[in-house]
Amino acid sequence: MMRLRISIVDDHEAAREGLKLLLSDTPIEVVGAFASSSVALSKLDLTALDALLLDVRLPGQDGLAMLAKLREIDAAFPVVMLSAYDNPTYVARAVAMNAQDYVLKSDSRETIVEAITRAVSGASPIPGGPFFHVQRAMMSETMPADLALQSPLTSREAQVLRHIGLGLSNREIAHSLQISIETVKEHVQNMLRKIGANDRTDAAVRAVRLGLVD
Repeated sequence: MMRLRISIVDDHEAAREGLKLLLSDTPIEVVGAFASSSVALSKLDLTALDALLLDVRLPGQDGLAMLAKLREIDAAFPVVMLSAYDNPTYVARAVAMNAQDYVLKSDSRETIVEAITRAVSGASPIPGGPFFHVQRAMMSETMPADLALQSPLTSREAQVLRHIGLGLSNREIAHSLQISIETVKEHVQNMLRKIGANDRTDAAVRAVRLGLVD
């Protein structure tokens, strides 16, 4: 059986070498490893790969910014984000930029292999994982009447508020909801006015209080 060919982008040599060793006797073959996004973007040949394992925190341009660049090249190429941090904002940004999954460096070999394999096959992310939960929350519809606000939000405004609560920028919200940045800005202004929030930080706090963000 042919092994899946992947490259790794991680600024720590120990992590790169450790992952190569970890995956050495699995259906996944590490054929490239890069220490920065700039080097990776200049040398990666996506046509020769099945997937990319991309660290979130990198020097210079971070992994999520690199993911945005990759999406300009190929909107569907399988990318699994890798991080030491189970940070909901990191996960939400990965969801918004169409990553296929998000695994932790502390995860088992079986979990990392499953995430990559599912990503390449086009399957959904690992059920029960951090990416699965955040993706479901971001895409779920909220009944505005359930928020008990004096000036009710529209369903879209509630979605935008949830995205702000997760720490996403207007550009990331636009990408996630597949609407224009101008439309996002309009929703944000309407939402801030309706909930009486002073700014995005205030709105994010209110999103948590309203139960839109865990």
